Amino acid sequence: MSAMPEPPLCAAPDPAPRKPNITLPAGATDTHAHICGPKSQYAYFSERVYTPPDCLLPAYSHMLKKLGVERAVLVQPSVYGTDNTAMLAAMKAAGPSFRGVSVVADDISDAELKRLHDAGVRGVRVNIVDVPNRKPGTLPMEALKKLAQKVKPFGWHMEFLAHVDEFPDLDNMLDGFPVETVYGHLGYMKTDKGIAHPGFQALLRLMKAGKAWVKLTGPYRISLQTMPHADTDVYAHELIKAAPQQVVWGSDWPHVMVKGAMPNDGDICDLLGNWVLDEAVRKQVLVDNPARLYGF
Repeated sequence: MSAMPEPPLCAAPDPAPRKPNITLPAGATDTHAHICGPKSQYAYFSERVYTPPDCLLPAYSHMLKKLGVERAVLVQPSVYGTDNTAMLAAMKAAGPSFRGVSVVADDISDAELKRLHDAGVRGVRVNIVDVPNRKPGTLPMEALKKLAQKVKPFGWHMEFLAHVDEFPDLDNMLDGFPVETVYGHLGYMKTDKGIAHPGFQALLRLMKAGKAWVKLTGPYRISLQTMPHADTDVYAHELIKAAPQQVVWGSDWPHVMVKGAMPNDGDICDLLGNWVLDEAVRKQVLVDNPARLYGF
């Protein structure tokens, strides 16, 4: 029997990030990035949907320094499944200015959760997008609530990789959910859906209630335009208007599976100037909010 073909290889990030035109405040935090590799040391999950090139801590740290970012949150990429070893090794090497969001098995023990917490993990990620045979618009609520109850004693949140336009009743679905939830990519909804979409409005209601956070990340994942992805501005403005205390920012480095041109991280950073117009609110988004969410 011939071997299964390897999932498609992703493009590498731009190795020469430029200094952004805006100046970030002291303590600025990148809340969404992935470390991938070395492939020779950390085996990838066999059921992954993509194969990244080695995207390692030295390159990521160089990018952060160029942007003026002092703190970072690594998020477990799907290519490793529930094996958080590569992420934890990078966090340990980087030191106390890094936190993590892990992916764990449903039956994870309290002892393992404590080990992850002691290593700097502050949340658990659940992928709702790449789930085979899932009916759109549904969530495995029983399993999610059970996992949330497990992580609640550690003060963790649950980060969903989900398209909010699938869930027009999201706030009701999560009524009484044990922990706060986090959503990436401005809600991960294509911009042609419009801010009046029931799913986006449900997300805003969750934010206003202090139960949900949104990451200003990955504009190229929802935009129908090229850089500077001007069609994402109205989404960022609505999120900020609804609950500025519930919004954080992330680079989404190394931009895995990006469609189209690979962005320069200086350009990605400069989108903050379009998204968060007030400098005081920008400091809140970059410094104060992530300090609350990740315990810096």
